[in-house]
Amino acid sequence: MLDVLGFGESSVDDVYIVPALPRAGASKLPIASHYWSCGGQVATTIAACAALGLKAGYLGPVGDDENARRVQEELNARGVDLSRLMVRRAASRYAIIMVEESTGERLVLWERDKRLDLAPAEAIPEMVAGAKVVHLDATDEGASIALARLARAAGAIVTCDVDTVTERTPEVLSHVSIPVLAASVPRQITGIDDVEGALREMRRTHPGLICVTRGEEGSAALDGDRFVHVPAVSVRAVDTTAAGDVFRAGLIHGILQGWPVERMLRFGNAAAALACTRRGAMSSVPDLGAVEALVG
Repeated sequence: MLDVLGFGESSVDDVYIVPALPRAGASKLPIASHYWSCGGQVATTIAACAALGLKAGYLGPVGDDENARRVQEELNARGVDLSRLMVRRAASRYAIIMVEESTGERLVLWERDKRLDLAPAEAIPEMVAGAKVVHLDATDEGASIALARLARAAGAIVTCDVDTVTERTPEVLSHVSIPVLAASVPRQITGIDDVEGALREMRRTHPGLICVTRGEEGSAALDGDRFVHVPAVSVRAVDTTAAGDVFRAGLIHGILQGWPVERMLRFGNAAAALACTRRGAMSSVPDLGAVEALVG
């Protein structure tokens, strides 16, 4: 039995610390420092879930190259169950990330081989069997929809990481128990700028808890008819790359504990804040004790 199983992106990130992110008119930038880090939005969330004491598994997919081996070694070292891992004959996803030295804000450039996709017909119940929570992204939308259906049918809670909107986004969200959306997504879906108004519009088609990450403004959720906003924890950010991924791990931890929404958001905000004080994606995830100490 797994507390949480993840399906979606893993990555090896080539990270460059720069004095400022590229802007119009700037043709050259010096590199302050450079390092490699394992990441990817779902793999990082699953690594963070394991650090928070959850029994976590990663479904993949990964390629069959050296980058895939690096990701597997990192997850295995963190106690993540890889027994269901899907390995495809393809190059693994990788990313080039520029991080602004003074603010920790980042720009991500990435490449992903389509051969990493999972045909919906390949999704079978055994892939998600025994997981209390299945967490997925919307990179491979057809596979995510198929796995979400199977997970819901098996009685699991389905959470998601959606940061861009496509024609299939409403279909993806319709199969998710608790959507966790990037700040811009509710507006893109509804055309409503106000976060509360956008979430209330989304309530017309989604009956469950809907959460949204809001960066420096913290996080918010629509719980039934009640709008909840919890401010961010103030820290000096070094690298914001993993903030949203780690927030989702904190939220999943709270869901499994049966906490009230305010407590889940507060815990997720604290976890995300700690991740922002450290460099890298998986290398930034905090443990349970550190998050509990910050929450107080």
